[in-house]
Amino acid sequence: MYDEHYGLSGRPFQLTPDSAFWFDTATHRKAMAYLGYGLSQGEGFIVITGAPGAGKTTLVGHLMDNIDRERLNVIRIVTSQVKSEDLLHLVAAGLGTDTTGLAKAQTLAAIEKGLHAVARSGKRTLLIVDEAQALPMESLEELRMLSNFQAGGYPLLQIFLLGQPEFRELFADPRLEQLRQRVIAMHQLDPMGLEELEPYLVHRLSVVGWNGRPRFEKDAIAAIHRWSGGIPRKVNQLAGRVMLFGAIEQLDSFSGGDVATVIADLDNDTVVAGRPLAAAAAAPVQPVEAAPQPVTASIREAVTPAPDSAAIDALSARIARLEARLEEQDAALRRVLTLMVDFIEGEEDRVPRRETAAWQ
Repeated sequence: MYDEHYGLSGRPFQLTPDSAFWFDTATHRKAMAYLGYGLSQGEGFIVITGAPGAGKTTLVGHLMDNIDRERLNVIRIVTSQVKSEDLLHLVAAGLGTDTTGLAKAQTLAAIEKGLHAVARSGKRTLLIVDEAQALPMESLEELRMLSNFQAGGYPLLQIFLLGQPEFRELFADPRLEQLRQRVIAMHQLDPMGLEELEPYLVHRLSVVGWNGRPRFEKDAIAAIHRWSGGIPRKVNQLAGRVMLFGAIEQLDSFSGGDVATVIADLDNDTVVAGRPLAAAAAAPVQPVEAAPQPVTASIREAVTPAPDSAAIDALSARIARLEARLEEQDAALRRVLTLMVDFIEGEEDRVPRRETAAWQ
């Protein structure tokens, strides 16, 4: 792995969200400010939206690392088209109450009882609902009703909703007017700007013991930003592949050309009918036309494009690299098999031979 090649203690660009790599971009810093304000109010809804890979899950992880668990009881739900009654059962389970088989009214009573028990222990309850854009309308309305639970005029439950950008559009629905009135803080996570990308890369590398090797040149950073659009997960995807490419090619510095090579490989990984997957999916369906009439050889020659020599050279170079990698893998496999044979033979030599008493 490239982390071993560069002397790192771990993978700096893993795709799995990890709050240990938290980086304060301008938009994430603003989101944390909104969260702090919302939590200080102790009521209503806090809403954070962002494109897939924008860092919503990492934001929640960072929040969990910094909240006072002695004062806040957190229930976290990742939704996927959860119906309203199922959602209530999940909330009850987060409060340590089994409501299996109970009717809706009984489930609501159990939730209210559980919220009161948490309040008596000196804590407030925060419900975090991820992928909120997948919730049906009736489930969102159920959440609004849960936010009405109070004790002595103080709310028993505060709700934090995370969703993709379309969740903000859902708020325009007139049926959610009452929920909109309960939103006390809302923020959209934006992509990183180009000026934030280099500090982001350096930060993630430094978390795993980076000592300056490898380095990303300015044109490499610009190329990464263009391809990723500043979305952290896409940045990690490309940067991780660039690091792997660097380990294979024994590079200590990455140029824009190196990044372009890796981008070409990534695009070729998702090719449909000779085009990148995204382009193929976006292409309009062409109507079926009548079969063409036979044409003469001279016309065929005139309309057939000449081979692109640059494309052929690039393809040949790619094939050569793949063949070289296959040879390296074959050699490595042979070494492993040789070690296994030596180990097995050594074990046989060390096992004492059992003698029978038939000849004694």
